[in-house]
Amino acid sequence: MNTMMIHKLAAPQGFGFAVFFVLLHCAHGDLTYSVAEELKPGSVIGNVAKDLGLQLERLSARKPRVDMEKSVTQYCGINQKNGDLFVSGRIDREEHCGEKPTCVLKFDLLLENPLELHRLALQIQDVNDNAPIFQKDNVKLEIRESADKGARYRIVAAHDADIGLNAVQSYILQENPHFVFNIQTTNAGNKYGELVLNKELDREEQQELKLLLTAVDGGSPQRSGTVVIHVTVLDANDNAPVFTESVYTASLQENSPVHTPVIRVSASDADEGINGEITYEFSRLSEKSKKLFSLDEKTGEIVVTGDIDYEEGSKYELMVVAKDGYGLSSEAKVIIDITDVNDNAPDIIVNSLSSSIPENAPPGTEVGIINVQDRDSDKN
Repeated sequence: MNTMMIHKLAAPQGFGFAVFFVLLHCAHGDLTYSVAEELKPGSVIGNVAKDLGLQLERLSARKPRVDMEKSVTQYCGINQKNGDLFVSGRIDREEHCGEKPTCVLKFDLLLENPLELHRLALQIQDVNDNAPIFQKDNVKLEIRESADKGARYRIVAAHDADIGLNAVQSYILQENPHFVFNIQTTNAGNKYGELVLNKELDREEQQELKLLLTAVDGGSPQRSGTVVIHVTVLDANDNAPVFTESVYTASLQENSPVHTPVIRVSASDADEGINGEITYEFSRLSEKSKKLFSLDEKTGEIVVTGDIDYEEGSKYELMVVAKDGYGLSSEAKVIIDITDVNDNAPDIIVNSLSSSIPENAPPGTEVGIINVQDRDSDKN
């Protein structure tokens, strides 16, 4: 079947810009459409009757329907009269695909009389429906008045669940005489902020400062998030903690019980006393990871706190911050690879759509479809 390009135009409610629906290809009975997330129910995605060359007068008799395996939510439906594929449930790209650059939902398109099975895929496009969020509402820094101009203090970057231009693009620091704000990128490709001392502090002149930092994304409409940086000026901490590794890796079997140790991160600080006392915390953690892992702030040990399921996630990336007593900090990445266990039996799904068979039906007549699935991977 020749490749077809079909353009449909619609506007998702509440985002103020036009979205194009594109039929990317139709080959060997497969359909792929591109559609924006968060469209209101009833929004038309495309016309499967036209794209598959189906006769409209027989469409309702063929009872077209769309099924998504392992899902009780109906995300889209088919108009039995005109063949329009339309949105029937909320489609949230972040819920299905997180920070993946591409997001595809796959469905079975079933027809009766004669029995047909087609594969239907929706490529979900990101819209700017999430604002940047800082890990905390307040960041506390204690800085000695002896700190030199150019001293740098790490600030955990804001996180935006959206991707591309809809993610965080810039930061705005409240105007002040002492600090400017810069964005840095680690060797691992992670971004973080630095508060840079531009003019020396004088505790006798000012004992504390409160600065508002705003993270802004590049979407339309533009969204932002804020954090208050509370700087306390002290009467002299020179060294930030240093991790033994910039990237830690660990392997963990799925179904590992709660309290299973995963890995221990470690940092050292050349300072003495409270300036060398290190605590650990997660700097950025997805909602899913919060339910699965915890970090001991004193020892740096990460342990399992939830149900580890390979089929729900095969890899997790956690960012850990080591902070000393007066707020100097450094960051390291922890990559946890989940190992598959053969904990799923094959599922046999029978889509039998013919309620009766004529006695003179010739050999080779299709009467049903058997689909065998196993959620495990590779040899499992």
